[in-house]
Amino acid sequence: MRIGQFELKEPLPELRQPHVIASLTPWIDAGSVGSLTIERLERYMEAGDLGGLATPGRYFDFTRYRPVVFYEEGKRKMKIPNADLRFAAGPGDTDFVFLHLLEPHSLAEEYIDAIVEVLETLKIKRYCRIGAMYDAVPHTRPLLVMGTQNGEPLEGIEGVTGNRRRPYQGPTSIMNLVGERLTASGIDSMMLMCRLPHYAELEADFAGRTKMLQVLSSIYGFPPEYAKSQRDTQQYERITSEMSRNPQIKSLVERLESDYDARLARRAGESTEEPAPQPPSTTELPPSVEQFLRELDQPGPGSQN
Repeated sequence: MRIGQFELKEPLPELRQPHVIASLTPWIDAGSVGSLTIERLERYMEAGDLGGLATPGRYFDFTRYRPVVFYEEGKRKMKIPNADLRFAAGPGDTDFVFLHLLEPHSLAEEYIDAIVEVLETLKIKRYCRIGAMYDAVPHTRPLLVMGTQNGEPLEGIEGVTGNRRRPYQGPTSIMNLVGERLTASGIDSMMLMCRLPHYAELEADFAGRTKMLQVLSSIYGFPPEYAKSQRDTQQYERITSEMSRNPQIKSLVERLESDYDARLARRAGESTEEPAPQPPSTTELPPSVEQFLRELDQPGPGSQN
């Protein structure tokens, strides 16, 4: 079934009050938190394929997003990068559409029009984009998630902070227009952004994934097992172990801990504003430490997803 630039499988599923959970790659998906979160939800909820762009090469440069070759039942196949849609029945009264967005390389306005059209056709009730960004926060404290709803701070959700001293100004993604367009159409728009320690840039940050799943579980009542993982603590435990042997890392983390604790103290004192994050430290780490941090995303013995 063709809907604008999207080709969807027929028959279309009958979705109950559908909500979209979307990730955007590569922008604002530090540690692959958004992608990993959606992949786990799809696995636990046994999501089915719904469709994607009919001609993704119209919007994506395949020398930048590379196709992937794989084998299935002995047959060689190719996966072409696309804005994939999948769907699943939720554990409550809400069903879900999972949207794997890619930043467009061309015809961005048409691409956005196509996404808005297909989501409106599916009669979604909420568009929730999730992801992560690097910030001056310590890995030794609970990760924080910034949340907004229809452009306003999201309050009352465990693990979410909506307070910021100043609204962000600077470079952004054209894909933010998707949420704005949907809001203008009367569709609820939410954004959840996990803040990760900037000094440990992991290709796959499982602690960030767990935190995002915990927040989504608070919102949607997902079963506790959705957020359970052993790997979420293993990576950060290895950083803590290395800290004891490297004064630069230890000093940096101690400063970040002080800033973090001061923010929470102000918030506990009913402050209405949160101090802006301090800029990342420019302290240079020894090459051996940098190599260690690069290897943290490699699974350790007996690790589990």
